[in-house]
Amino acid sequence: MSEKNEQGKRAARDRLVQQRERQRASERRRRTLIVAGAVVGVLALAAVVGVIAANSGGKDKSGEAGPAVAPSGATGKDSLAIRVGADNAPSTLTIWEDFRCPVCAQFENAFRDTVHRMESTGQIKVEYHLATIIDGNLGGSGSLRAANAAACAQDAGKFSAYHDVLYRNQPQETDDAFGDNARLIELSAKVPGLDTPGFRSCVEDGKHDSWVKKSNTAFQKGGFQGTPTALLNGESIFPKKGDEPITEANLKKWVAEANKGKKPGTVTPAPSGS
Repeated sequence: MSEKNEQGKRAARDRLVQQRERQRASERRRRTLIVAGAVVGVLALAAVVGVIAANSGGKDKSGEAGPAVAPSGATGKDSLAIRVGADNAPSTLTIWEDFRCPVCAQFENAFRDTVHRMESTGQIKVEYHLATIIDGNLGGSGSLRAANAAACAQDAGKFSAYHDVLYRNQPQETDDAFGDNARLIELSAKVPGLDTPGFRSCVEDGKHDSWVKKSNTAFQKGGFQGTPTALLNGESIFPKKGDEPITEANLKKWVAEANKGKKPGTVTPAPSGS
C-alpha cells in the first residue's frame, strides 16, 4: 500500500512538472509575440515619421528664425542682455540662465533677496542672458516660451518681477508646463499691471522668439559650462570664486571688495510690482 502511495505521489509530481513546463513554453511564446508586435509598431511609427519628414523637407520648423526683435531696453553685445539695476552701478553681475533649469531656480531662490538689495542700493547691476538648453536636452519648448514671455515683461517694464514669479513657480524639469502660453499668461497675473492685451499678444505671437534663439546661440558659442553661469565683473563666481564657495556672505564680500573706493550707482524707483 505504501509503495502504491509513493508511486501516486511521483506521478502527481511528474504531472505538475509537465504542467509547469507547458506554462513556461506558453509564456515564452506570448512574450515573443509581444516583442514582435512592439518591433512592428516601432517600424510602423518610423515609417510614419519618415513620411512626415519627407513631406516637410526634413526641416525642423522650430529652428526657423525671423528677424531678432530685442525687448525694450535690451543692452550689451547684439542687445542680448536684459539689465536690472542702475546703469552706472560700479559692478556688474552677469547671469546666464534657463527658466526650466532647476539649478537656476535654486540659485535664484537662494540669492534673490541679496541680489535685489544690492541692486536697490546701487552696488550692482545685473545683466540677464536667456538660454534654452533644457528644451534642447529634454525636448519641449518651455525654455523658449518662458524666455519670450520674460522678454515681453521687459517690454512692459516688469521683467524683474515676472522673472522672479517664473522661478517661484518653476515646474519639474521634465514637465514642459512653461511650453503652454496660457500658463505663462496666468502667472503674469501675479505681477500687478502685467496681464494686459499687449503682453498677451506678445506672448502668444512669440514676438521675441528669434531674439531668444539668438541669445541661446551666443550661450552655446560662449564656452560656458552650463546654467546658471554667474560672473562678477567677468569673473566666474558660481559655484565658487577661486577657492571660496558662493554664499550670501561671500557674495556681499566679493561685491564690497570690487566696489571699494567707488560710488554707488544712481538708483531709480523700481517699477510697480517688482
